[in-house]
Amino acid sequence: MGEPGTPELLSLEELEASGGLRTGRKHILSILVENKPGVLTRIAGLFARRGFNIDTLTVGPTDDERYSRITLTLDGALHPIDQVTKQLHKLVNVLKIRDLEPAETVARELALFKLAVDGASRAEVLQICEIFRGKVVDVSRRSITVEITGTTDKIEAFDRMLRPFGLVEMMRTGEIAISRGRAET
Repeated sequence: MGEPGTPELLSLEELEASGGLRTGRKHILSILVENKPGVLTRIAGLFARRGFNIDTLTVGPTDDERYSRITLTLDGALHPIDQVTKQLHKLVNVLKIRDLEPAETVARELALFKLAVDGASRAEVLQICEIFRGKVVDVSRRSITVEITGTTDKIEAFDRMLRPFGLVEMMRTGEIAISRGRAET
């Protein structure tokens, strides 16, 4: 239903646009795991069994090739996250879990945009890329491909600006994150 006193009902699209389906704090989990086959499957399965929808998921090596870091982002309001983190700790290959506070975290995402542009619109797209500090990584007569890194909000704002020019394809990584401030021991 709409705001109190609002006579009309909101559509699903309006509810999603207003953020009405997201009710809780965004959780950024940084999980250090052994670099072994099947670890990611077990972790993702644990979240699925508990009814969590993972918003983004990235996995990469650490400075030590025996370990990988998994970064998950999810909305923790629908289900308590404490229980699932306790179960994660029980998995043999999970070494350390941190629930990073978004305000105390540096988080970045990478995106590639392929646009169908030529002539006058190309100059306008290049100007937008410059404003957002995007980098043109491929050019052809009928298209350009742009790389951009930044916060999720920056990527989404860039997407909104470029869509009207003829978005052919877009690929996004998940967020990676690291805590701000001094090193932990």
